[in-house]
Amino acid sequence: MTAEPLTAPGLAHLVDDRPADGVFRVDRSSLVSESVFADERRRIFDRCWLYVGHTSEVAKQGDFRARTVAGRPLVMWRGNDGQVRVFLNTCRHRGAQLCRVPEGNARGMSCFYHAWTYSNEGALTGLPDAGGYGEDFDRSRFGLQAPPQVAEYRGFVFCCFDPDAVSLPDYLGHATEYLDLVADQSPDMEVVDGVHEYSMDANWKLFVENSLDGYHLIPLHRTYFDYLKSTEDSYLDPRKATQAQDLGNGHAVITVEGPWARPVARWTPALGEENRDYVEGQRAQLEQRFGAERARRIATTDRNLLIFPNLIINDIMGVVVRTITPTAAGRTVIAQWTLATKGEPESVRAKRLDSFVTFQGPGGLATPDDMEACESCQLGLATAAESPWSDISRGIHKEADGGPFVASDEIQQRAFWRQWRDLLR
Repeated sequence: MTAEPLTAPGLAHLVDDRPADGVFRVDRSSLVSESVFADERRRIFDRCWLYVGHTSEVAKQGDFRARTVAGRPLVMWRGNDGQVRVFLNTCRHRGAQLCRVPEGNARGMSCFYHAWTYSNEGALTGLPDAGGYGEDFDRSRFGLQAPPQVAEYRGFVFCCFDPDAVSLPDYLGHATEYLDLVADQSPDMEVVDGVHEYSMDANWKLFVENSLDGYHLIPLHRTYFDYLKSTEDSYLDPRKATQAQDLGNGHAVITVEGPWARPVARWTPALGEENRDYVEGQRAQLEQRFGAERARRIATTDRNLLIFPNLIINDIMGVVVRTITPTAAGRTVIAQWTLATKGEPESVRAKRLDSFVTFQGPGGLATPDDMEACESCQLGLATAAESPWSDISRGIHKEADGGPFVASDEIQQRAFWRQWRDLLR
């Protein structure tokens, strides 16, 4: 038996894109092949800007968060000078992980192996038995290293392992409009303490597709929408007041004029009468800051935003920031946090967190449905040799006219797959 090559010469052929013929389909080997996964790590995750964290997570000098991004252990750390930096979580001496806890506050960190010590600004400050290195040893050459590029947009911190990649603003492009709609919900936004971490036995791209898919909402999540109807006396009709957009660079968004409460500024009885004045007051403040139309977009339009390749921001009943990280062709790890208005009343925060758990949490009324669907697809993909194509052509007949597209179309998934194809040529 011949071993599968580590790197394919080019994978653009795995996407069959013929809009004039009404055809867009993806070869299912792209979802099961370990060699394709190896190429993805090198050509996508080593080249694209990737989310690390939010500046509010390291609010005070010395605050740090340890994260793994594209397989690399990193530390996001606010220095005593107030600057947020991202370091490779590896000692410059022999490579041991410097930070071995997920979060905390420290003026410096000492490697457990040989006790090399670094400040929260990255400088090598402690060196046991320094005389053993001689008088000419230059400590400044051995400070903590950063990824080749680190940048922040509206509190969202990204890194890129390609020193030649375009700048973060150029990479985000039209997606900044939707990040602004999130960031402008309050002058001071914060990530709430606590994270959901879970995994699924399915390819990461299936979960990306699912996160932007308006076509599955009613069939797959009927139980939850029936629950919403009983608690809020409202029902989502995905055929109405929805939109899907290709934002360029693989980024995409779907927006819905949903019926449910939004703590930012859309009160419904589900938020409780005691919170009505606060929520409606928030809406009035948005109108003062931005005018009626932009305030409406911020307050009452729900959106699922993809920042290619693997950051999803679900701005629905609250703001959920979700990273989708592949560890193998058929294994994916998901982490998610909720972003909220700093200083909001405890009763509003409780409602926000309830939505974070009951709908989008790993044990909620929606996310288990999504994971079950993705894992069922992965099981079905064992037939990829005999049934090789997945269809993603819904709404493709509208492309010649430039849309408009609704959330149940698939322009958003095609945007993702076209960027995937272009990076893997």
